[in-house]
Amino acid sequence: MEFLLVTLFCLFFFMPLVNLVILAFSGEWQYPNKFPTSWSLEWWKFVLENDEVSRSIMLSFSIAIIVTILSIIICIPAAYAFARLQFPLRRTFLFSFLLTNAFPKMGLYVAIGVLFYQFGLMNTFTGIVLIHMVNTLMYMTWIPSAAFKNVHASQEEAARDAGASPFKVFWHVTLPMAAPGIIVASIFTFLSSLDEAQGTLLVGIPDYQTMPVVMYSIIADYPSTAGSVFSIILTLPTIILLLAARRFLGADAMANGFQMK
Repeated sequence: MEFLLVTLFCLFFFMPLVNLVILAFSGEWQYPNKFPTSWSLEWWKFVLENDEVSRSIMLSFSIAIIVTILSIIICIPAAYAFARLQFPLRRTFLFSFLLTNAFPKMGLYVAIGVLFYQFGLMNTFTGIVLIHMVNTLMYMTWIPSAAFKNVHASQEEAARDAGASPFKVFWHVTLPMAAPGIIVASIFTFLSSLDEAQGTLLVGIPDYQTMPVVMYSIIADYPSTAGSVFSIILTLPTIILLLAARRFLGADAMANGFQMK
């Protein structure tokens, strides 16, 4: 029974990916054929040589890197404060970081877009970075907060008793022990920014078109083969980075990161 359930799950999870890969390399594939009647790299060449696609890839990775760095700078001190300090409304403030995922994204983006329009941030690189950070604050606060909380205070006290200053205790004891959680939060932040489409579409059009935004036009204007090629290009970083994340943090630690304490 267990084997059957695992098999069904694998078919449900992997078959769409397998179909996507086959379609990306197919030359001609028509119903009722179960497999392509010919193979081709024509649409790979089209996608990779398309200037608009190349610009969108560079723009997406540039934005994702900047958003990740800024989120680390802003959120890590906040995460440490939530983990180590007791202050009024602490749980309320911590819970507030989840609110960006509690409402329909487009409605939230429209409300933010009104403010951006008033401050001249529409169709700007800064506006796109800010709209991406709206989605990343949760990852960069909750997960590192749990990582800092899992560092035992006795270890920090031992370092202080040995004569280390508070900064040295944080830099040489607390931060290295919390690093796995921070790394995973950074990976999720990077991927969230890389995959963000709706906010970018609202704030960045027409001058800033990232990979997900360009993918909409490719799917609408070209055969499904071109869309599958671009989907693979967009999905590969996600798969690679998530596999890397498994080396640093297990599912139990991830679950602890989303518990209100």
